[in-house]
Amino acid sequence: MLAYFITGLVAVEAIGIMFIEIFGSPKQQAKAFDLDESFVKIPATKSLLGNQGIYNGLLGVLIFGTMFLLDGPQQILMLEMEMAFIIIAAIYGGLTATRKIILIQGLPAMIALIALYLK
Repeated sequence: MLAYFITGLVAVEAIGIMFIEIFGSPKQQAKAFDLDESFVKIPATKSLLGNQGIYNGLLGVLIFGTMFLLDGPQQILMLEMEMAFIIIAAIYGGLTATRKIILIQGLPAMIALIALYLK
């Protein structure tokens, strides 16, 4: 049960990040991603944030879909893979954008992955 709760929180977080990336104000986006507000206001940057937001949102929906539409070993395998994808993306983001991505996105996914593995 704990594994599913933590995994659900990771999905909610991904969808929440999507909302910041797509619908957040430039001030919110700049603060969330350690960027200059003037940079976030550039149309190309807004487009890139929106694109990244779609990926985060769809990943959150995929996690929920996996939780509610699959069961048994297939469900656990898919959830473990989804958590691994988030961890890999968080490591890359931490190395290329801002280190806090590793903690904010990677750590919850790592905890969920461990909980799923121990299930």
